Amino acid sequence: MGTTQKIECEMQRIISIIIQRELKDESVKLVTITGIKLLSDLSKATVYYTVMGQIAKKEAVNRSLNNAKGFIKSSMAKKMNIRRIPDLVFEFDKALEYGNKIDEILNNLKK
Repeated sequence: MGTTQKIECEMQRIISIIIQRELKDESVKLVTITGIKLLSDLSKATVYYTVMGQIAKKEAVNRSLNNAKGFIKSSMAKKMNIRRIPDLVFEFDKALEYGNKIDEILNNLKK
């Protein structure tokens, strides 16, 4: 596992903890961080997430995560041993929706 992958894994773990334990916004409590993709120069990290429950809440959760971005970065800075915390970009992970859609299609084919 390369250095970038180690940082991505550590960031995923830490951001998940911050969201679950430190954020006061209840709308993000059902968020699961599914992955992190860092640019090679570590300047930007795309944080992929899913939301349990209603998909209609995606926009509200995205707004809440973006509003908490500064707090998340400052909390990460205290917990991670890297020189510079990358800028965070939150993006809904569509892989789960895509997988569910494929399952539904396959189930319909069996009928």
